[in-house]
Amino acid sequence: MEAWITNVMNELGYLGVFFLIMIENLFPPIPSELILTFGGFMTTISKLNVVFVILAATMGSVVGAIILYSISLYFGKERIKRFVGKYGRILRLKEEDIDKAERFFLKYGGRAVFFCRMIPLVRSLISIPAGMARMPFRQFIWLTTLGSLIWNTVLIGIGALLGESFGKAAAAVDQVSTVIYVIIGIVFIACAALFIKKRFRGAKD
Repeated sequence: MEAWITNVMNELGYLGVFFLIMIENLFPPIPSELILTFGGFMTTISKLNVVFVILAATMGSVVGAIILYSISLYFGKERIKRFVGKYGRILRLKEEDIDKAERFFLKYGGRAVFFCRMIPLVRSLISIPAGMARMPFRQFIWLTTLGSLIWNTVLIGIGALLGESFGKAAAAVDQVSTVIYVIIGIVFIACAALFIKKRFRGAKD
């Protein structure tokens, strides 16, 4: 995948960055961490400029998010879940993923859109419940752009700062992702424990 990403960026430049990140938003299994740090690294060995790479990546993120938002707005929850149930294996998604993203959005609203843009795995999925809930488009765009800009700047910056030591950048990103996954796991376990505790108390009452 590294060779393919490098070739796309070499051949298409900023348009390649835009294209790769837009596709990553539509197909969550494609790792944005890898694409973005590669984008930063490419600024050290090509004519690509860090600022323009960040802008291209952010535009790709927003366009990809708008596509998912629009699809969800038009088709609604049940059709989306049927589609995921039929083709989810290809996208590595489950119907439960849609339900979890929806519950998270309904609980935290706009904050979910902003913060989820900086969390691996769910950064793309959050656009789906936002569309299903008919979140105001301007608010969705603003929060998506801001969250994506922060995420893209950090990862592209890592790749650019480490330059030819890209292996270190990849390792650093992997460690950051691992920490994020651990935090998500801890939060999930804590919420599950709290839910079970409340159910147990309710059963005793």
